[in-house]
Parts: sequence; structure tokens; C-alpha cells
Amino acid sequence: MSGLAGLRRNRFALAVVLLVLACATGITLYLDERGTRQHSRALAVPSAPDWVELNIAAQDFDPRGAELTLFVLVLPHGGLAQSSDPSAFTRQVDIKVEAIAKTVLRTAPGEVTSPQLVQAGLYGGTETDYPFDRYRFTVAFSASDGTGAAVPVGLVFGDADPFFAVHPTADGPASGTVVLNARATRARSTLILAWFMIAAMWALALAVMGGAEVVYRGGQGMVWPALGWMAATLFALISMRNAAPGSPPIGSLIDYLAFFWAEGIIATSLIVAVLAGTHTERRNRATTAQAEPGEP
Repeated sequence: MSGLAGLRRNRFALAVVLLVLACATGITLYLDERGTRQHSRALAVPSAPDWVELNIAAQDFDPRGAELTLFVLVLPHGGLAQSSDPSAFTRQVDIKVEAIAKTVLRTAPGEVTSPQLVQAGLYGGTETDYPFDRYRFTVAFSASDGTGAAVPVGLVFGDADPFFAVHPTADGPASGTVVLNARATRARSTLILAWFMIAAMWALALAVMGGAEVVYRGGQGMVWPALGWMAATLFALISMRNAAPGSPPIGSLIDYLAFFWAEGIIATSLIVAVLAGTHTERRNRATTAQAEPGEP
């Protein structure tokens, strides 16, 4: 008993400790996700001394349009790089990209390249599986110089889209065509928020159902503050649903897991509370009207 009393006396300190632990956990998860996104991964590094590096960043995922944007920066290595400026080419190099459409990224002697946009196609997933939808994309790269001789290609990949986490691999010989195969899933932060929204929708729906039961069983009539709260919750969930990161289409998995059910429970609870309140109010009025003629 003394230990329980001491715990009650120190409940404020316990609450502060739990709050600090929660904040520390959140900061740790954020730093881990930020570090993962800022980390570039070398997927293919040729053994040849002269080669071109393709520094690729994936962003602007569009599941509805089944495509994403790759920012490709071409960097020279070995004899392809000028001694005075390592980022400038000594001769022309053409990089062939096979994605949604075949594209050629061309460099010129003495030129320092800027990032080029390449559109890649998403496949293997459906947007309505949100927040558990996942996709794949494949892009092939090969390079040659002005004489047509093959140039080895290396790939360095970075993830830049805040809503998706990409898991890439590179296939093929470094001296020929290199194929970027990648799997994309929703980012950890998106999954955490989606799970919170699912839990919050169910919690609010059950809270409204509990309030409606109290009004119904208590025979309290039209309790306007309670009815206003129920109606406000009904429309508030719509705004919460529309704020889901990534703007999933209606009819997604998150709707069938929580949103449709929560809206149905709240709407039914509100209707039951109104009908019960209306019946109680009419009964009270009838009782009052019957009592009035007999009054002195």
C-alpha cells in the first residue's frame, strides 16, 4: 500500500518521464529515417579505370499515374574527367536510358552536366492498397563514347521522396547495360500516421456510440451539446481522411479498415440518439399536457 501511495504522489514525475521517453523515441525514429534518406548507396562500381557514374535520386512518385521521376547526374571518372575540373568531361559520352521511353543523355567535352529528368514507370502494385501499397520500377542504362565504344557505367542511388522508401538493386555487367531494379513502399512516417488515423477513427466512433447509448438509456431527451458533438465528429472524420499523406483515392484499404465503419457507426449513433430524444420529448410534452387540465 505504501508503494502504491508513493506512486500516486509521484504520478506527475512519472508522467514527465513517460513524456520524455515518448519524445526521445520520436526523435530517434526521425533521425534514423532522415539518415536513411540522406544516405547514397553505390549499387554498381566498375573495375575499369575510365567509367561514368550515374548519381540517381528518386522522387515525385505518382501511383495514380503509375510513374515517378528520376534525377540523373552524370559524373566522369578516370580518363573521362579533366584534371583541372574533375566534374567536366574530356570527350563526348552518350548515356542511353530505357524507361517509359528511350532517352539519350549526351555530354560534351569540357561540359559539367546538370541533373537530367527521366520518367520511369511503376508496376506491380495498386494505389487502393494504401497504406500498404508497394511498387516496382526498372530502368536500364548503357553508355558509349563518340566513337561508339562502350563505356562502363556505375550507379549511385539516393532516395529523396518523403512519402516512399526505395530498396534498389543493380543487375548486369558494369561494362555493359546496367539495370536498376527497385522496390518502393510507403515511408515509415506515412505508415505511422496511417495507423494512428485508423486507431483514432475507431476510437472516436466507439466514443460516439458510447455517448449515444447513455442518451438512449437515460431517456434525457434532446441533449443538444451531445448531438452537436456527434455531428461534428461525423464531419471531422471526413477532413481527417482527406488529410491522409499521399492523398489515397476513396475506396482504399484504409477506408475499409476504419473510415467507412467509423462513419457508419457515428451516423447510426446520431440517428438513434435523435430518435430516442424525439420520442422522449414528445412523451414529456404529452405528460405535461395531460397534467395541465387538472391543475387548480
